Amino acid sequence: MPSIDYTLASYSELFMLLAAFAYTIAFLAFSWDLAKSSKTIRAVESRLEEKTAVRETVPAGAGNGSARDWDADGSREAQTADSAMGYTGPRRNAARVGVALTVLAAAIHAAGVITRGMAAHRVPWGNMYEFCTTGALVVAVVFLLVLTRRDLRFLGTVVLGLVLVMMMAATIGFPTPVAHLVPALQSYWLIIHVSVAVIASALFTLTFAMSVLQLLQADRETRIRSGRKERLPFMRIVPSAQSLENLSYRINAVAFVLWTFTLMAGAIWAEQAWGRYWGWDTKEVWTFVIWVVYAGYLHARATRGWTGTRSAWLSIVGYLCVVFNFTIVNMFFSGLHSYSGV
Repeated sequence: MPSIDYTLASYSELFMLLAAFAYTIAFLAFSWDLAKSSKTIRAVESRLEEKTAVRETVPAGAGNGSARDWDADGSREAQTADSAMGYTGPRRNAARVGVALTVLAAAIHAAGVITRGMAAHRVPWGNMYEFCTTGALVVAVVFLLVLTRRDLRFLGTVVLGLVLVMMMAATIGFPTPVAHLVPALQSYWLIIHVSVAVIASALFTLTFAMSVLQLLQADRETRIRSGRKERLPFMRIVPSAQSLENLSYRINAVAFVLWTFTLMAGAIWAEQAWGRYWGWDTKEVWTFVIWVVYAGYLHARATRGWTGTRSAWLSIVGYLCVVFNFTIVNMFFSGLHSYSGV
């Protein structure tokens, strides 16, 4: 068995630190963009209110079509406001910086994951530290890939916040030195089973972020309909609650297929390692619980009309089950999967 390369392991830790720093700056850039958007929206609204007040004080028919002029001006002002609220506007430098830094951070992060694997001479997801760091990388990469098809930069703050939480959990909660795998993990099924689970978890992370924003957007839309003042002006740059729900549903459908494969691959691996496909081990049970929750989510939304906030909450519950499975179950429950824990 090849010996551990501790030099590469130290480089991996350095890359992880640099990636975390870059992610932090990108997170701040996305947050600044949202804050700046709120300020711009308030300024535009203030100007619109002033113009409306002036228009109401001008007598009807005064001047050369004054009322019509003010209406046209107000429409142009509203159009300017819409441009400022969307990512198609001419000046969204903070968001662009956030994306660029995320690309840089993901590249450094990938170097850290790859050097970790090279140091151990195996795939870099054999314990909780490696699962969290690799999972965080996949979340960032999936986010960047989705950005090439859909403009979801409004998710940057939430997604990178989750990436940083995963990296901090790996560093602080699950620090594990580079080591060889125990015999039960020395199987090609480790590559198949865990890699698919990581991708599915990354997709569930994105839909969790969308579901949280969906709830916030739904509350904002309810306030507007009832004539109350909205509390989060930056939510105007976020698509409607219905759009978020539809996109989240489609991504969850893909993630569910991957999670189904994860469950099946785990059963096959269990038969090879322990001579049975299913043994009601704690990890196996919670993997099945996650499958049931997301199956219920997809079924309820497709056939029972569970749309809106109920759909969002069910998606959030599913993700909380994922988090519980990869944290509490690994840390506090004993079972046949305990060797892959911390």
